Amino acid sequence: MSNGEDEVLQEEEEEQEEGEGVRPKHKPPVSQLAAPKIPEGDRVDFDDIHRKRMEKDLLELHTLIEVHFHQRRTEEAEIIALKDRIQRVRAEKERHRQARVAKKMVLSNMGAHFGGFLAKLEQGKWGKKQTGREVKKKTLGDRRRPLVTEDLQEDALRERAAEMWSQIHQLEADKFDLMETTKRQKYEVTSCHVIHLSSCHHMIINFLS
Repeated sequence: MSNGEDEVLQEEEEEQEEGEGVRPKHKPPVSQLAAPKIPEGDRVDFDDIHRKRMEKDLLELHTLIEVHFHQRRTEEAEIIALKDRIQRVRAEKERHRQARVAKKMVLSNMGAHFGGFLAKLEQGKWGKKQTGREVKKKTLGDRRRPLVTEDLQEDALRERAAEMWSQIHQLEADKFDLMETTKRQKYEVTSCHVIHLSSCHHMIINFLS
């Protein structure tokens, strides 16, 4: 054999010895079973969880909206109540103001009418006195005749004296009648005055009450 062939044989022998010295590793048998599955009843449903979360968020949103609108309705009711109260207060003030104005007008008119009544009463009273004086003067002037006794006899003087006595008696009777008429008229005027004052007093009390 040549040297080349000897080397080849030697290498083959060495490889065979090395192969006998190294034992092959034991590989476990590979199982062909599928991966374990989660039972159907215990499976996690993410869609259901998402749906429940959405429902919860929606419920909270509805609750917030309801609270907001409830608070808004309460505020609107309070505003309406406040406006009504302000209107009532204004109406009450206006009513009191009108009542005060009406009272002032009534008292003013009453004072004017009462003053006019007193003025008319005073004017009428003085006018009646003046008229009575004028009537008295006219009556006395008509009845008064010049007394001429120089040329009269005793019988004529007696007749004249009787006539004068009759005139004096008539004047006294007229004076008495005039005094009674004056008293009656004064009583009527006083009664009318008292009735008017009483009526005004009752009217003021009824108006103020």
